[in-house]
Amino acid sequence: MKRCPVCSAIYPPEQVYCKTDGTALIEAQDAVAGIPYASPQGWPPPVAKRRVPIFVWVLIGVAAFFILLIPILAILAIPTISALKKHANELSAIKSLQSIQESEAQYSYTYPANGYACSLAALGGDPNAGVPSATAAQLLKADITSGFKDGYIFSITDCTKVTVNDTDRIISYSITAVPQTVGKTGYHGFCGNESGVIKSDPDGGTNCTQVVQ
Repeated sequence: MKRCPVCSAIYPPEQVYCKTDGTALIEAQDAVAGIPYASPQGWPPPVAKRRVPIFVWVLIGVAAFFILLIPILAILAIPTISALKKHANELSAIKSLQSIQESEAQYSYTYPANGYACSLAALGGDPNAGVPSATAAQLLKADITSGFKDGYIFSITDCTKVTVNDTDRIISYSITAVPQTVGKTGYHGFCGNESGVIKSDPDGGTNCTQVVQ
């Protein structure tokens, strides 16, 4: 005999499903007497496994590919970003030297008795501090007169002076811009003077021989 585990109806052995609700029947030792019955082998019936659609596996594969690709691209991009930063620092250094040269020309025109300035401080100064003077001409921005900008160190050196009417007059000067750390903040060193020409040193020093175009 077989018994429905849901409605407890009794069926002959050849019956497989309950006629009332379609529940799979269970063989019983003595269904009429209510003796406990043992589940046959294979009961309860196995639950059919859901198959994951192919497109889901494709999406998972694509996602895994990009997850692995992003850090690889980031690692490969680090040297490029570093090189671009150094190049940007070098361009900034050249423009800063040009600004110093322009300020020196204006300084010598404004203070002819002094000639050129022999310090960045003399070319700088706070515009709100009062009237410009030979020691603070207010011609150059503070980010350059500080002597440090975009990974480069700036200075005015080798000033040549003559004495006219007991006044020292600077008739020539040299300006330099070198990387704070050669190979890290820039590769080239740069030099200039009153001629307006800027030259570079590929070793990052002040032995400038190559004209910057």
